[in-house]
Amino acid sequence: MTIKPLVILPDSQLRLVSKPVEAVTDEIRRLADDMLETMYDAPGVGLAAIQVGIPLRMVTMDVSKAEDERAPMVLLNPEVTWTSEEKRVYEEGCLSIPEYYEEVERPDRVRFRYMNLKGETVEQEADGLLATCVQHEIDHLNGVLFIDYLSKLKRDRVMTKFKKAAKREKTA
Repeated sequence: MTIKPLVILPDSQLRLVSKPVEAVTDEIRRLADDMLETMYDAPGVGLAAIQVGIPLRMVTMDVSKAEDERAPMVLLNPEVTWTSEEKRVYEEGCLSIPEYYEEVERPDRVRFRYMNLKGETVEQEADGLLATCVQHEIDHLNGVLFIDYLSKLKRDRVMTKFKKAAKREKTA
């Protein structure tokens, strides 16, 4: 397994709409392993393939609390099929927007469908952190970032901060 470099804001790849996974292959399984390794190393609870520079509709997640009780999930071509009217606010962060956290309001419960690594279609309902994580990661597959839910002022401040950091890194 390989820890892959993360794509960091303001990289325009983060705005790409990812393409569907056509079939579960050994290459897809290897990518899933690498993504999980990268996610755990970061550390994070979710990672979309585009965050490691691969525009595929593929997500890894693990919202378990303890490291010794890991519950990794790999979602291929995930889609939300239903959202509750009730909303919940969670403080979100993103591995592609390091060390920036902000409260985001999203539907409290969701139903979603995806293909697992066995090629089976799975339907699942989630609430709480898992529901937030599913929505956050599926947004990535559509080129949407959690900062897009913030006010224009906050979003502009974040973009400016990361553009300056990227410019400093290029000249260093």
